Amino acid sequence: MFISQQLRKNNIAEYLLYMWQVEDIIRAYGCSITALRREYISKFDYDEEKKEELTDWYGDLITMINQEGCREGGHLQINKVVMQQLIELHEQLLASPKFPFYNAEYYKVLPFIVELRNRGANKEENEIETCFNALYGTMMLRLQKKEISQNTQHAIKEITTFIGMLSDYYKKEREEGLQFDD
Repeated sequence: MFISQQLRKNNIAEYLLYMWQVEDIIRAYGCSITALRREYISKFDYDEEKKEELTDWYGDLITMINQEGCREGGHLQINKVVMQQLIELHEQLLASPKFPFYNAEYYKVLPFIVELRNRGANKEENEIETCFNALYGTMMLRLQKKEISQNTQHAIKEITTFIGMLSDYYKKEREEGLQFDD
Protein backbone atom coordinates (compact mmCIF):
# COMPACT_ATOMS: atom_id res chain seq x y z
CA MET A 1 0.00 0.00 0.00
CA PHE A 2 2.69 2.45 1.02
CA ILE A 3 4.88 1.42 -1.90
CA SER A 4 1.96 1.54 -4.34
CA GLN A 5 1.04 5.08 -3.26
CA GLN A 6 4.59 6.29 -3.90
CA LEU A 7 4.90 4.46 -7.22
CA ARG A 8 1.54 5.73 -8.46
CA LYS A 9 2.78 9.30 -7.98
CA ASN A 10 6.26 8.81 -9.41
CA ASN A 11 6.24 5.98 -11.97
CA ILE A 12 2.99 4.56 -13.30
CA ALA A 13 4.73 1.68 -15.09
CA GLU A 14 6.41 0.49 -11.91
CA TYR A 15 3.11 0.98 -10.09
CA LEU A 16 1.27 -1.27 -12.53
CA LEU A 17 3.94 -3.99 -12.39
CA TYR A 18 3.88 -3.77 -8.59
CA MET A 19 0.10 -4.10 -8.52
CA TRP A 20 0.26 -7.15 -10.78
CA GLN A 21 2.71 -8.65 -8.32
CA VAL A 22 0.35 -7.82 -5.44
CA GLU A 23 -2.46 -9.64 -7.28
CA ASP A 24 -0.20 -12.70 -7.59
CA ILE A 25 0.84 -12.50 -3.93
CA ILE A 26 -2.82 -12.44 -2.90
CA ARG A 27 -3.50 -15.49 -5.09
CA ALA A 28 -0.45 -17.27 -3.67
CA TYR A 29 -2.04 -16.95 -0.22
CA GLY A 30 -5.34 -18.33 -1.49
CA CYS A 31 -7.06 -14.93 -1.30
CA SER A 32 -7.05 -15.36 2.48
CA ILE A 33 -6.50 -12.24 4.57
CA THR A 34 -5.73 -14.45 7.58
CA ALA A 35 -2.90 -16.25 5.75
CA LEU A 36 -1.61 -12.97 4.28
CA ARG A 37 -1.54 -11.30 7.68
CA ARG A 38 0.09 -14.24 9.42
CA GLU A 39 2.65 -15.26 6.78
CA TYR A 40 3.33 -12.08 4.81
CA ILE A 41 2.28 -8.81 6.44
CA SER A 42 3.68 -9.87 9.84
CA LYS A 43 7.18 -9.97 8.28
CA PHE A 44 7.18 -6.24 7.48
CA ASP A 45 9.05 -3.92 9.79
CA TYR A 46 6.04 -1.71 10.49
CA ASP A 47 4.34 -0.73 13.72
CA GLU A 48 0.96 -2.32 14.46
CA GLU A 49 -1.00 0.65 13.13
CA LYS A 50 0.74 0.44 9.73
CA LYS A 51 0.29 -3.33 9.64
CA GLU A 52 -3.44 -2.83 10.25
CA GLU A 53 -3.61 -0.29 7.39
CA LEU A 54 -1.80 -2.76 5.17
CA THR A 55 -4.13 -5.57 6.23
CA ASP A 56 -7.16 -3.40 5.40
CA TRP A 57 -5.68 -2.55 2.00
CA TYR A 58 -5.01 -6.20 1.18
CA GLY A 59 -8.49 -7.07 2.48
CA ASP A 60 -10.04 -4.54 0.10
CA LEU A 61 -8.03 -5.97 -2.80
CA ILE A 62 -9.12 -9.51 -1.88
CA THR A 63 -12.74 -8.34 -1.90
CA MET A 64 -12.24 -6.81 -5.36
CA ILE A 65 -10.52 -9.96 -6.65
CA ASN A 66 -13.47 -12.05 -5.47
CA GLN A 67 -16.10 -9.65 -6.82
CA GLU A 68 -14.37 -9.28 -10.17
CA GLY A 69 -13.70 -13.00 -10.65
CA CYS A 70 -9.91 -12.72 -10.62
CA ARG A 71 -9.11 -15.48 -8.13
CA GLU A 72 -7.42 -17.65 -10.76
CA GLY A 73 -5.92 -14.95 -12.95
CA GLY A 74 -6.45 -11.71 -14.77
CA HIS A 75 -6.22 -8.19 -13.46
CA LEU A 76 -8.36 -6.01 -11.25
CA GLN A 77 -10.45 -3.30 -12.86
CA ILE A 78 -8.37 -0.60 -11.12
CA ASN A 79 -5.30 -1.95 -12.92
CA LYS A 80 -7.13 -2.35 -16.23
CA VAL A 81 -8.10 1.34 -16.05
CA VAL A 82 -4.46 2.36 -15.64
CA MET A 83 -3.50 0.14 -18.57
CA GLN A 84 -6.23 1.72 -20.69
CA GLN A 85 -4.99 5.20 -19.77
CA LEU A 86 -1.48 4.22 -20.86
CA ILE A 87 -2.78 2.76 -24.13
CA GLU A 88 -4.74 5.93 -24.87
CA LEU A 89 -1.75 8.14 -24.08
CA HIS A 90 0.45 5.94 -26.29
CA GLU A 91 -1.97 6.38 -29.19
CA GLN A 92 -2.08 10.16 -28.67
CA LEU A 93 1.71 10.38 -28.56
CA LEU A 94 2.06 8.35 -31.76
CA ALA A 95 -0.56 10.42 -33.58
CA SER A 96 1.07 13.74 -32.69
CA PRO A 97 4.00 15.19 -34.63
CA LYS A 98 5.18 16.85 -31.40
CA PHE A 99 6.74 13.68 -29.96
CA PRO A 100 9.34 12.47 -32.50
CA PHE A 101 11.56 10.87 -29.84
CA TYR A 102 8.65 8.78 -28.56
CA ASN A 103 7.80 7.73 -32.12
CA ALA A 104 11.43 6.80 -32.76
CA GLU A 105 11.58 4.73 -29.59
CA TYR A 106 8.31 3.00 -30.50
CA TYR A 107 9.60 1.98 -33.92
CA LYS A 108 12.83 0.78 -32.33
CA VAL A 109 10.83 -1.50 -30.00
CA LEU A 110 8.17 -2.56 -32.52
CA PRO A 111 10.10 -5.59 -33.89
CA PHE A 112 10.38 -6.96 -30.34
CA ILE A 113 6.65 -6.41 -29.77
CA VAL A 114 5.83 -8.24 -33.03
CA GLU A 115 8.09 -11.13 -32.07
CA LEU A 116 6.58 -11.36 -28.58
CA ARG A 117 3.06 -11.31 -30.00
CA ASN A 118 3.91 -14.06 -32.47
CA ARG A 119 5.15 -16.22 -29.59
CA GLY A 120 2.29 -15.41 -27.25
CA ALA A 121 -1.15 -16.90 -26.95
CA ASN A 122 -3.04 -13.62 -27.26
CA LYS A 123 -2.26 -12.12 -30.66
CA GLU A 124 -4.99 -9.49 -30.22
CA GLU A 125 -3.34 -8.00 -27.15
CA ASN A 126 -2.49 -4.31 -27.31
CA GLU A 127 1.17 -3.43 -27.88
CA ILE A 128 1.48 -1.72 -24.51
CA GLU A 129 0.02 -4.78 -22.76
CA THR A 130 2.52 -6.94 -24.65
CA CYS A 131 5.35 -4.78 -23.32
CA PHE A 132 4.06 -4.97 -19.75
CA ASN A 133 3.59 -8.73 -19.96
CA ALA A 134 7.18 -9.08 -21.20
CA LEU A 135 8.48 -6.89 -18.36
CA TYR A 136 6.44 -8.76 -15.75
CA GLY A 137 7.42 -12.16 -17.11
CA THR A 138 11.08 -11.23 -17.03
CA MET A 139 10.70 -9.88 -13.51
CA MET A 140 9.21 -13.22 -12.43
CA LEU A 141 12.04 -15.14 -14.11
CA ARG A 142 14.59 -13.03 -12.24
CA LEU A 143 12.81 -13.60 -8.94
CA GLN A 144 12.95 -17.34 -9.64
CA LYS A 145 16.65 -16.96 -10.51
CA LYS A 146 16.04 -18.46 -13.97
CA GLU A 147 18.33 -17.79 -16.88
CA ILE A 148 17.34 -15.08 -19.35
CA SER A 149 18.82 -15.25 -22.83
CA GLN A 150 20.95 -12.42 -24.24
CA ASN A 151 18.32 -11.71 -26.91
CA THR A 152 15.58 -11.45 -24.30
CA GLN A 153 17.74 -9.22 -22.11
CA HIS A 154 18.34 -6.92 -25.07
CA ALA A 155 14.62 -6.81 -25.93
CA ILE A 156 13.68 -6.11 -22.31
CA LYS A 157 16.24 -3.30 -22.10
CA GLU A 158 14.68 -1.63 -25.14
CA ILE A 159 11.12 -2.22 -23.90
CA THR A 160 12.08 -0.80 -20.49
CA THR A 161 13.34 2.38 -22.13
CA PHE A 162 10.17 2.70 -24.20
CA ILE A 163 7.78 2.06 -21.30
CA GLY A 164 9.86 4.40 -19.12
CA MET A 165 9.35 7.12 -21.69
CA LEU A 166 5.60 6.43 -21.77
CA SER A 167 5.54 6.54 -17.96
CA ASP A 168 7.35 9.89 -17.95
CA TYR A 169 4.83 11.31 -20.42
CA TYR A 170 1.99 9.95 -18.27
CA LYS A 171 3.36 11.81 -15.25
CA LYS A 172 3.89 14.99 -17.26
CA GLU A 173 0.34 14.76 -18.68
CA ARG A 174 -1.08 14.38 -15.16
CA GLU A 175 0.98 17.21 -13.66
CA GLU A 176 1.16 19.78 -16.45
CA GLY A 177 -0.84 18.50 -19.39
CA LEU A 178 0.60 17.75 -22.82
CA GLN A 179 -0.15 19.58 -26.04
CA PHE A 180 -0.73 16.97 -28.76
CA ASP A 181 -1.54 19.31 -31.65
CA ASP A 182 -0.29 22.60 -32.99
